[in-house]
Amino acid sequence: MDRFWTPWRFDYIRGADSAPSCVFCRILGERRDAENLVLYRGRAAFVLLNLFPYTSGHLLVVANRHIRLLGDTLPEELHEIIDLGRRCEQALQAEYGPEGYNLGFNLGRSAGAGVENHLHMHVLPRWTGDSNFVSVVGETRVLPEELPRTYERLLPHFGPC
Repeated sequence: MDRFWTPWRFDYIRGADSAPSCVFCRILGERRDAENLVLYRGRAAFVLLNLFPYTSGHLLVVANRHIRLLGDTLPEELHEIIDLGRRCEQALQAEYGPEGYNLGFNLGRSAGAGVENHLHMHVLPRWTGDSNFVSVVGETRVLPEELPRTYERLLPHFGPC
């Protein structure tokens, strides 16, 4: 049996029972942006690094309100979410120069939503070959950069929260 040691996840697992049911609502209520990897706070949405990224630079644009579907957004909320997606794309392009992007929403558990009842958009930089045999055969992601370094690189592109 293979073992993949992930000691940084223990605090997350141990705190899962004591945390509020929605991780995004908890992060929004806290003011520990560097610790929570929050890059930007807007009027209707905020941007943070995904704790379990598919690629380096995997960002989330999260609605400030606890809403489930795009149809539940107010026009100004939807506008800000999409505008922040564009800002994420620009920051990633300037800092990482990816060959492409995936932007999208997973709405509901059956659609793959990890946090299924709080609207958020994924912004993923992509490169040819970023899914290799380790991801496909070993079901393990290989990320060339640690999250704190990614945070440091992208923070200047968003300014103060």
